[in-house]
Amino acid sequence: MKTTSARVAGLGTTIFAEMSALALRTGAVNLGQGFPDTDGPGDVIDVAVEAMRTGANQYAPGTGIPALRQAIAEHQRRWYGLALDPDTEIAVSTGATEAIAAAILGLVDPGDEVVVLEPYYDSYVAVLEFAGGVRRPVTLRAPDFRLDLDVMRAAVGPRTTAMLINSPHNPTGMVLDAEEREAVRDLAVEHDLVVITDEVYEHLTFDGRAHVPLATLPGMRERTLTISSAGKSFSFTGWKVGWMSGPAELVRAAMGAKQFLTYTSGAPLQPAIAHALGHDAAYFEGFAATLQARRDQLCAGLSEIGFTTYVPQGTYFATTDIRPLGYEDGIDFCRALPEIAGVVAVPTQVFYDDKDAGRPLVRWAFCKQEPVIAEALRRLQAIRTPAR
Repeated sequence: MKTTSARVAGLGTTIFAEMSALALRTGAVNLGQGFPDTDGPGDVIDVAVEAMRTGANQYAPGTGIPALRQAIAEHQRRWYGLALDPDTEIAVSTGATEAIAAAILGLVDPGDEVVVLEPYYDSYVAVLEFAGGVRRPVTLRAPDFRLDLDVMRAAVGPRTTAMLINSPHNPTGMVLDAEEREAVRDLAVEHDLVVITDEVYEHLTFDGRAHVPLATLPGMRERTLTISSAGKSFSFTGWKVGWMSGPAELVRAAMGAKQFLTYTSGAPLQPAIAHALGHDAAYFEGFAATLQARRDQLCAGLSEIGFTTYVPQGTYFATTDIRPLGYEDGIDFCRALPEIAGVVAVPTQVFYDDKDAGRPLVRWAFCKQEPVIAEALRRLQAIRTPAR
């Protein structure tokens, strides 16, 4: 009896499941998986509760309720000057992960090549395998994790049909600068490529940096499918409400796949996210400032312990090089860390094809309360003596 398909067997278990199970088993402080340890705004929860109590508990339309699609359109107009038709150019998804899957399945044929920034968010690899697409990695390397424009240009070949661009970038925290955005635009236009952008950390940029969607650049509106979600912006990662927006034909192609994945989900949560997206700029700015302070707390502590610490420009995550403390392999380090110090982190190596580039790197989440970060740093003092 055949019990597992080859495509699934080859993917194994996600590193997040492994590390979170390790945290539960050992009672470690979990700085591995990127979820906050506090809930988002209470008024948003109130809207969800009211929606449940007033009957919003059956199937929502496949593309999302009109109020949420209108709120997404207004968000894109207000923040980025993008004009979108909420009826044809926006679709709601079960988180950004489903939107990414639907986009790849709807737009990539077997043998098509897709340029992807590595290290990857792990679902990219899986869904490209499912679609039969061929990933063409562009490696972001320490210490600055900038986009190597020559490598990116070399990655585009005659079979390239799409680019999958993540900025602010998980796990490195890099935010594309103006030169990098222009280079992506020039390549996409020159080679007539579709661009799928993962922008879930759009409101979590630091030190005065602004997130600039690729769809706002000349020549990109008509070829860019923009993906985001409420989970990171509002600290409701378990609600799994995401969306995709862009030209009607790209949204329609992604919906062609999405309709056979979940079709629809989260009916009473959709009015709540529509409400959340109407929050004023002060909410988003305040949340980013809070996360920046947590970033600074964690990065300063990790540096003081002895790691080489790369301060991120955005997202929930900071990356360190473990070699100054005498360790070489991030996977071995992270598997041993809960027993050594009672802390869980994630080895960045698992997100790279270029294993040498990622081997000494470890990702730490700072979307936690101040005392939790402080306790993790206290426990990590146990590894200040180099490994033998």
